Amino acid sequence: QVQLVESGGGLVQAGGSLRLSCVASGSTLSINAFGWFRQAPGKQREWVAGIDSGGRTNYADSVKGRFTINRDNAKNTVYLQMSSLKPEDTAVYYCNALNDGLRAYWGQGTQVTVSS
Repeated sequence: QVQLVESGGGLVQAGGSLRLSCVASGSTLSINAFGWFRQAPGKQREWVAGIDSGGRTNYADSVKGRFTINRDNAKNTVYLQMSSLKPEDTAVYYCNALNDGLRAYWGQGTQVTVSS
């Protein structure tokens, strides 16, 4: 089992920055990859960014160049640095982890609100 706890959400003006954190606990050695997803009101959850065990990263086109995902393996933590935020980035952001059996774990989510 893996537990994920996100933090760092909040209210920010357009153009501002936030850094989200996700701390993993439990069977962390089994984690192969982390991801960040988001869900805006009335919309489906969408993938935002991912990082694998080798540190390779991928981003959704909508956030490429503005968001950065990285991980600190010593702290079992993955971060999402968000810059140049837009009102359309407003959503609940969820941390996701995939273990070596491709089982997915989810955090409880953290709210990000970007005002115009």
